[in-house]
Amino acid sequence: MRIGIITPAPPRSTYGNRITAIRWARILKRLGHSVTISREYDGQRHDLLIALHARRSYSSIQRFNNEHPDSPVIVALTGTDLYRDLGKNQLPLESLEIATRIVALQPKAVEELRPKWRHKTRIIYQSVEPFLRAATKSPPDNSFDVCVVGHLRAVKDPFRTAMAARLLPSSSRIRVLQIGQAMTPAMDRRARAEVRRNERYRWLGEQSRSRTLQILAQSQVCVVSSRLEGGANVISEAIVASVPVLASRIAGNVGILGEDYPGLFEVGNSQALARLMQRAECEPPFLAQLKRRVKKLAPLFDPVREEKAWSDLINELAIKKRKTAKISVD
Repeated sequence: MRIGIITPAPPRSTYGNRITAIRWARILKRLGHSVTISREYDGQRHDLLIALHARRSYSSIQRFNNEHPDSPVIVALTGTDLYRDLGKNQLPLESLEIATRIVALQPKAVEELRPKWRHKTRIIYQSVEPFLRAATKSPPDNSFDVCVVGHLRAVKDPFRTAMAARLLPSSSRIRVLQIGQAMTPAMDRRARAEVRRNERYRWLGEQSRSRTLQILAQSQVCVVSSRLEGGANVISEAIVASVPVLASRIAGNVGILGEDYPGLFEVGNSQALARLMQRAECEPPFLAQLKRRVKKLAPLFDPVREEKAWSDLINELAIKKRKTAKISVD
C-alpha cells in the first residue's frame, strides 16, 4: 500500500509531530508499505493518507479527500487539536468529519470527541524501543537528578521544575537537568537567567536522542509539567527506562499515568511539585511506589504492540474499502 504521512513540522526538525511521523513511517515500512512524509499533500497518488494535526493539516485532508474520495484518511490528533482547537476552530471539526478513522495517543482523548466520532477512533500508544541504562555513575556531589525533557515553549511550562527547586530546603540534593532548545529569544534569555540565579538548575540545551535517553535513564525522576499534551512521548520513554514520573494533572498525562497516579500535581503549582520532588528524594517508600506504577505501565509502550495496532488498523481499512468497492459494483 502507498501511504502518505502529512505533518506540519518542518523537515529535519525535532518537533514532536515530526518525530512521531518518522517513527510511524518506520513501522509502516516494516509492515511492507511504501511511505512518504511531507508537510502538505501535493497531489501524489496514495492509497491511504495519515495526517497529524486536524487543524493545521486541514487543507491537505480536504484536498486528498476531494481528489480521492474512495481512499481512506486517518487523522492523528495532537494535544493542540484536543485541548485547544476543537472548541474554538471549525477546521479540525471538518477534518474529523472527513476522517475514515481517528488516532489518539491515550484513552482520555476520546472524552473530548463528539459521540458520533468515537466509534471510528483508535488508541495507539507511542512505543519506545528498549534501551540499556548506561552504567550507573554517582552524580556529582551525590546529587538527586531530576530531568526535564522538551523544547522550551510556553505550553510546556518549561521552568516550573526550576521554580519548584528554588523552594527546596538547603539540605536537598536535588539538581534539575533541563534538555531542550529554546524556541524563542525570550525563552533563551530566561533559561540563561535561571542558570545564573538558581544553583540547582542546569540547562543542557538540545541534545542528541542517544544522549537525551542516557541522561533520562540516569536520572532519579523525570518531570513533565506541561499545560497541554496529547500524550507526551517523554512519559513513554521514562516509563520504559523505569524512571518515575512527576506530571501535571492534565488529561494527556492522566490518560497515560492514570487518575490515581501518586505523582500528579496541579498545573502551575510550584509548591505541590516541590513537595513531590522532596518526597521522591527523602521518602524511599514513595519513590518505590512510583517505580512500581511505571513498571506496570511499561507493556503499553512495547513496539510490537504499536506495530500490531497499526497493522490491525490498516487491515481494517483495507477490508472496509473492499466492501465499499463491492457495493459500488453491485
